[in-house]
Amino acid sequence: MQRLTEFLVGLIFGLGLILSGMTDPSKVLGFLDLFGTWDPSLALVMGGAIAVGAFAFALARGRTRSVLGDAMHLPRATQIDKRLVGGALIFGAGWGLAGFCPGPALVASASGEIKAVLFVLAMLAGMGLYALVERRIR
Repeated sequence: MQRLTEFLVGLIFGLGLILSGMTDPSKVLGFLDLFGTWDPSLALVMGGAIAVGAFAFALARGRTRSVLGDAMHLPRATQIDKRLVGGALIFGAGWGLAGFCPGPALVASASGEIKAVLFVLAMLAGMGLYALVERRIR
């Protein structure tokens, strides 16, 4: 039952990305083009996501178990450090260059869009490289 619920939540998320147009890199690049033909629609999608997320995190803080019964693992860090800023800069640069962030890239790659597939492969390579470097540092 848990896997089915996870699948349905992912499906709803993916459908939301498709309906909002966020799987189209031109929408993302249009949002980032402040001095050209700026497209504010991504800001509305982000605002909706932030509202839902804020509500969900407020509910989650008071719980020790998720709705599906798993232990809650909420972030505990409260400091902004150079690792966070560096990671955000790298994430933002990749997002701006490709026009994809991870969720929409996964959805678009499922439709066979080659740019999205290449983005996902590069993202997985970056995640693997990060894990390798982290193991060597610690």
